[in-house]
Amino acid sequence: MTEGILTASYITSSVLFILALGGLSNQEKAKRAVWYGIVGMAIAIFATIFGKEVFKSEWLNLLIGAIVIGAIIGAIVAQKVQMTGMPQLVAALHSFVGLAAVFIGINSAILPHSDMNSSELMIHNVEVFIGVFIGAITFTGSIIAFGKLSEIITGKALILPARHTLNLIMLLACLVLGYMFLNSETINDESIWSLIIMTIIAFIIGAHLVLAIGGADMPVVVSMLNSYSGWAAAATGFMLGNDLLIVTGALVGSSGAILSYIMCKAMNRKFLSVILGGWGDVTGPTMDIEGEMKPIDIDSVAAALNDANKIIIVPGYGMAVAQAQSTVSELTSRLRAKNKEVRFGIHPVAGRLPGHMNVLLAEAKVPYDIVLEMEEINEDFPDTDVVMILGANDIVNPAAQEDPNSPIAGMPVLEVWKAKQVFISKRGQGKGYSGIENPLFFKENSRMVYGDAKKSLDTILKSIN
Repeated sequence: MTEGILTASYITSSVLFILALGGLSNQEKAKRAVWYGIVGMAIAIFATIFGKEVFKSEWLNLLIGAIVIGAIIGAIVAQKVQMTGMPQLVAALHSFVGLAAVFIGINSAILPHSDMNSSELMIHNVEVFIGVFIGAITFTGSIIAFGKLSEIITGKALILPARHTLNLIMLLACLVLGYMFLNSETINDESIWSLIIMTIIAFIIGAHLVLAIGGADMPVVVSMLNSYSGWAAAATGFMLGNDLLIVTGALVGSSGAILSYIMCKAMNRKFLSVILGGWGDVTGPTMDIEGEMKPIDIDSVAAALNDANKIIIVPGYGMAVAQAQSTVSELTSRLRAKNKEVRFGIHPVAGRLPGHMNVLLAEAKVPYDIVLEMEEINEDFPDTDVVMILGANDIVNPAAQEDPNSPIAGMPVLEVWKAKQVFISKRGQGKGYSGIENPLFFKENSRMVYGDAKKSLDTILKSIN
């Protein structure tokens, strides 16, 4: 393949990646956007393989074998992982990008660069340092995020004494080691060891940063790690002199950063506060909750839905766990067939992944026009007869408005408690993933529907004809 064809292929892939990102902003165009991304990546892979530098390499067979093995593993994982496992899968995939940046950076530092002058070598070493540093933080941060999302590690924030001072000390140590690495006239054992020690410290920083972030902020963390992986890929592109990798990494890094900012704004969080593990969090006593949780039987819920004219369904992670989206779609169809107004209220951080609920509802063929964002539907709750909450907690928690010492104080939430009746489908009486108590469960107009969401909805369906 000539250099011109390779360049044209990379430009085509870049355009397709941009179209993919643009299409993902709209549910109706999302499927086509995914195909843009698939085709763009296929072109990029084949163009790289058949480029003259790789195609004539003695490592070509090994590379093709690695691609085949990776493709098989990816296909198996994609088929086995349920939508409930997508957040942790995304976190795990981010870790691979970070680790790849670390390996490529260290390898690039070890290889001889006799064809470079001193200025070129300095620029290259800066690229290596930045790529390895970001990659190391991304790797361990993603591993911890995977553990938290899988509930292998507790969702509660790990708050160490003087944790910010500890982070600053580690950051300064990395900068000192970076100075030592960059000021080595030649790459020798001393300079390589300074790079490796910096990598180990960056591993610790990445793990510590995410350990200090509570479960309520994990959707932002996933988005933030997505951004980190993009910048790590861009730095790798500079190291390898690969224009497509630079463009793709920049697209992922910038889009992830923008999404993280949007989500922080939706949660009334400061971006730096989240990524630094809650710098300046409120530590006062939380408000006491009066009353008790009142259970309700399935027949009474079905009767209330039959009598209601305006219904809003608020999905959360519990719906994903129960895989109840298809049943929800069928319930929606039956209620709408009875001329009832049924809509969905979606919070920006519902679930454990940005857009998690939107994807589930689209998968279940719920009409797009009745799936509304929080800002579009919040004013309608006072005129709503029944709100059905399916496994949501923080996004419907009135403590965000009523308790200034709550960990989610100031976070915009769906004001479901203003409706006439609120039914909360929940597996038990626990506080949920983030460990925050929810006063909604104790309000006079709230009733608890205990048990698996899908089984409860299947029973309700029998009474909705």
